[in-house]
Amino acid sequence: MDIVAKHLTIRGRVQGVGYRHYIAYKARQFQITGWVRNRADGSVEAIVAGAPDAVNAMLERARRGPPAATVTAFEVADSDETFERFETLPTV
Repeated sequence: MDIVAKHLTIRGRVQGVGYRHYIAYKARQFQITGWVRNRADGSVEAIVAGAPDAVNAMLERARRGPPAATVTAFEVADSDETFERFETLPTV
């Protein structure tokens, strides 16, 4: 099975609104591996890896975020990292 991985940087009202928990929940739903974390600059960073269709579905959800979030910038870059599971990491 082909695996694709994407590195995400999300800006806007994305901290303190359940964004990381939402991403972790959706990752489990779509069988995505990787991680998500807050950054000290107020953004959220994530790597999502999985089947192409699952990663595309994950990107659509991440672009919107949970109801309380407001995403103003959404950057996606290719990544070559792979993971065993999905984790929420500490803020950097």
